[in-house]
Amino acid sequence: MSWRATILTLYPEMFPGHLGQSLAGRALTDGIWAVDAVNIRDFATDRHRTVDDTPAGGGPGMVLKADVVTAALDSVADGRPVLAMTPRGRPLTQTRVRQLAAGPGAIILCGRFEGFDERIFHRRAIEEVSIGDYVLSGGEVAALVVMDACVRLLPGVMGAASSGIEESHESGLLEHPHYTRPPEWEGLAIPEVLRSGDHARIARWRREQSEADTRSRRPDLWDHHGDGRIQSPSGARRQKKEE
Repeated sequence: MSWRATILTLYPEMFPGHLGQSLAGRALTDGIWAVDAVNIRDFATDRHRTVDDTPAGGGPGMVLKADVVTAALDSVADGRPVLAMTPRGRPLTQTRVRQLAAGPGAIILCGRFEGFDERIFHRRAIEEVSIGDYVLSGGEVAALVVMDACVRLLPGVMGAASSGIEESHESGLLEHPHYTRPPEWEGLAIPEVLRSGDHARIARWRREQSEADTRSRRPDLWDHHGDGRIQSPSGARRQKKEE
């Protein structure tokens, strides 16, 4: 059975979006993964198909109604994890992405307006997820981020099974810098070590670069990483290139 994402949204036409292209698009066509988008508005019960109402206690904006959202959710619930994309959620991590990719898929709720009626989180098993400390106009883009991160890890999508093992965040460090031909460009040469053919020396250089970049660019990751004593794979990274 293929990995499957079910998206609950007011804008189903936004899916599969960019994931219908390139490697993910081929994998979608080949049946490695699947996506279906469910329109939350189809579960409204009044003649105006109302999905939101004013916030209790006053204030600006509108709130997605608990009865409509849960009716949509209950129609597709099948044991897959349910994620709600919201800036109030826990940050998405590569560890969580790997867990999701290893399972049957996910059901993803896309918020709009001021978000969801809080009561849905007390009556349904829903994991609140954030992709960053900023606010989007809706959860659809965030849902595509989750799907993108998961789909690329599915067997057969990127090609070789080792394609993603040296990516940023896989080992708790940022990824090392990359270079390719020409050997010199605008007065800048590819580091000599990468042209040496000495794979052990190259692996050490890449590890050192990863640690230095993590310390300088993401001290929060470096602090979490501790003393950095995590073994990283050696040898050149091979990844099927996007077309």
